Amino acid sequence: MDKLLVSLAVAVMIVTSAFAQDPYAGLREKWLQTAEDAKPELVYKDIAPVAVVQAVQDGSAFQGWKYVESGSPEELYGKNFKEVESVTLDFGKHSVGYFSFHTKTLSRCIDAPVRFKFTFGEVPAELNTPFDPWNKERLGRAWMQDETVTLTRLDEWVTIPRRVAFRYVKIEMMGWPGGGYDFAIDGLSFRSQTTAREVKTRLSPDCPERIRRIHDVGIETLRECMQTVYEDGPKRDQRLWIGDLYLEALANSVSFRNFDLTKRCLYLFAALSREDGVLFAPVIEDPVPHPQYGTYIPSYAMLWNVTLADYLSDTGDKETAEDLFPVTKVQIEDGLSFLGDDNLFDVNKKPGWFFIDHRGGLDVSASMQGVLIFALKRTYDLACSLGKEKEVSQYPALIKQLTQAARKKLYDRKSGLVLSGPSSQVSIMSQAWMIIAGVLSPKEGAKAIETALQTEECVMPGTPYATHYLLEAMLRCGLGSKARAYMEEYWGGMVDKGADTFWEAYDPKDDFYSPYGFHPLNSACHAWSCTPVYFIHKYPEVFQD
Repeated sequence: MDKLLVSLAVAVMIVTSAFAQDPYAGLREKWLQTAEDAKPELVYKDIAPVAVVQAVQDGSAFQGWKYVESGSPEELYGKNFKEVESVTLDFGKHSVGYFSFHTKTLSRCIDAPVRFKFTFGEVPAELNTPFDPWNKERLGRAWMQDETVTLTRLDEWVTIPRRVAFRYVKIEMMGWPGGGYDFAIDGLSFRSQTTAREVKTRLSPDCPERIRRIHDVGIETLRECMQTVYEDGPKRDQRLWIGDLYLEALANSVSFRNFDLTKRCLYLFAALSREDGVLFAPVIEDPVPHPQYGTYIPSYAMLWNVTLADYLSDTGDKETAEDLFPVTKVQIEDGLSFLGDDNLFDVNKKPGWFFIDHRGGLDVSASMQGVLIFALKRTYDLACSLGKEKEVSQYPALIKQLTQAARKKLYDRKSGLVLSGPSSQVSIMSQAWMIIAGVLSPKEGAKAIETALQTEECVMPGTPYATHYLLEAMLRCGLGSKARAYMEEYWGGMVDKGADTFWEAYDPKDDFYSPYGFHPLNSACHAWSCTPVYFIHKYPEVFQD
């Protein structure tokens, strides 16, 4: 990006009122340029289809569909496509990039356009579930990966301009010339792209095969999401969210170790923050980097601080950490602004999206208290590493006050559970975040987790994002064997159901669970699902032994 576009992006993003003071005045353009300078180059690879496949309904398959091999691509290339009419091909693995096809005249000359419909799917059910009629209350219809291509000439390569994420493609003929005109599709190719290169770590030779398989699928998930930012889902939403950045950066730190990508993402959020310095939750790259205006998630803003602290620990890059340290203080100040007189996080104090999980009905009050305490601790650690602890000298006292309030008003000593909200809801996430924040001792945390898992009305996680924090909590309170068993059941369950990349949403008891009311909208390759990679390397004595 040249300096003109950098300036344009900043000008478009910042509309500071005459009565507001931008805490990052004079820094945004530099930060945006630093982000651009850190952009890694994409690596490309050409991939060919491996088989022609046939859809089969199977009640034992994930979401009721599977594919069985029925031929080879070479057999397709020699056939008159007017006789084929429809075909589905398997490219052997999930990939992100651009699809191309070649046509060939078999007889006579074209006397009318030829029209194809291409539908790309990450999992078999996606190609075998009707998209229409579309419920307008869902996310946008155009997220579904079906494209119509009309050709007025043949015998050349055509590349579909939309970037897709898929393993399977269904090709249907929608319109063709009459008479004796015949043609074939005689070539298919896919150019995949990622900024991930080689994995720089290795598993123990004694690592169990099931753990190894979970690890490898996690690596492929991370690889597909490592574009020129850490994308959340390469099919949908194709943008950078702080929550995904935090978890992807953890997995990257023990695998690809592409820290320039982490640096780029940290700077993008800082440069494109609100006029008061608070971070927007997502950033979109095109046509120039800009935030998704109005999307404000306090938990994500605070986790940006943790990501920066981890980045310093991983790289020793004090220049970046010092440059961005002022941003961390603003996120903490914003988090503290939600506190009531009782020192508890009040989600009703001002508007925000208090995201902890997609699970419907989850009360997030206790979890948000935990996120705030955790962010305070990690931000103070960061300050100490930079010799800036005097700038945040009030943090230790705040941590103590918030911890005491949580223990007094959220922790039920009799049951050993953390209770959240006016209904005293029991959820896994309330227990997990109180453990991660250090509100509960390891002994108390272990009891809370085990009791919650045995409580019938306990609200369980609905996504791998939330499940990550459950495993983190288990490992922090000495439940290593339970964490391993849960990983093997949860992420291993996806592998058992055919996942070659890990999914955005997964409920072991409901294959059709979707936060969007329509399972094909789920991303079958999603960044926040890749963290088994982190756990397996971070705790080898638990997972690789």
